[in-house]
Amino acid sequence: MDRYTPRFYIAAATDNMSLQKARSFEDSLADKLLAVEEDSLRFTQIYRSREVGQSYVTSVWTTIVAIVHALWLMIRIRPQVAGALPSGYLLDLVQVFQILCNGPGTCIPLCVIAFLFKVLGIRWSSIFYVESVARVKKLSLSGLLLYNLRMADQFFVQWPQLQKNYPRAHYVGCLM
Repeated sequence: MDRYTPRFYIAAATDNMSLQKARSFEDSLADKLLAVEEDSLRFTQIYRSREVGQSYVTSVWTTIVAIVHALWLMIRIRPQVAGALPSGYLLDLVQVFQILCNGPGTCIPLCVIAFLFKVLGIRWSSIFYVESVARVKKLSLSGLLLYNLRMADQFFVQWPQLQKNYPRAHYVGCLM
């Protein structure tokens, strides 16, 4: 896990469980002597772009607020790790984001900012999206946006019928 440091766990401001589970996960790594230094772990909450059941009309404003907050966060954390760009040019210090997200409205602003940074050449990023196991027949709104706008570098689904309907998705089976 040292390879993936620093690690930033980001959850919605209205989510009371995810960061607690992330801390428990990191504590379990410490018990197995796989822990990293405490200062290379960050647990942050951000605004959601849309709450469950929120109307699309009112979600325009909350999405704008969430994107501005995500921009501030992505500028603030600036992870720097050694790596190579896909073109093969090795750089000593490349700013790289590896984003692993799983579908709530929280991930869209972060993915939009990371995608824009990549397109504009500001910072390289890889977005890995895992659709919720609860999505059996159709993608979530977050999944539809990332899939149709081709923002996710890798798109994973947990049900074979989803992979049939969305051929660029990778079927990985149940992950939990």
